[in-house]
Amino acid sequence: MGSGQQSKDPEASIREAWERGDLEQAATRLMENYGPEVQGFLVAFMSDRAAAREAFSLFARNLWEALPDFEWRCSARGWAYTLARNAARRHVRNEKRRRARHVPMPEGLLSEVAAQTRTRTDAYLKTEVKHRMQELRQRLSAEDQQILILRVNRQLSWIEMAMVFSEDGASASDAKLQREATRLRKRFQLAKDRLRELAREEGLTE
Repeated sequence: MGSGQQSKDPEASIREAWERGDLEQAATRLMENYGPEVQGFLVAFMSDRAAAREAFSLFARNLWEALPDFEWRCSARGWAYTLARNAARRHVRNEKRRRARHVPMPEGLLSEVAAQTRTRTDAYLKTEVKHRMQELRQRLSAEDQQILILRVNRQLSWIEMAMVFSEDGASASDAKLQREATRLRKRFQLAKDRLRELAREEGLTE
């Protein structure tokens, strides 16, 4: 697959490169297929677009660092969202420490794809959600916004979402993931109810 092209079966393509030990190609394919939507997710709930871009850069570095130990307990897409959310949380929690960190990324195609992804994001977002509903979502809590985006827009499974929101990530026990999935389902329903209420108040729905 050439640079800038998306695989018809991205999960299989990413895993094929990973299994033969070509980590740069695996990371490149992951970024090409999921990079724009991951950055869209970051922009959707971080108040500062520049901060979201910085969080995306941290996500890309963390992806490269963690890729050799990925255990494939979830899809590469779900794992990418786990890394992205963790990167955003670290950025907000401790910006100074984030600025001091430096994890080398390989030169060449992977770095180019990361840069290209950042420049494509604005156009991607214009077609991602309707403007007024996006504004309403921003009136919800940060966690509720993330839950709605990952479940409605990204269509992650509840177990993948539990991995994203769990402090232990993909290493969490099955029992813990099931409990977290149940909690997320309840939060999801409450967030949908609140969003519908806001939409009615704004005259978007009856």
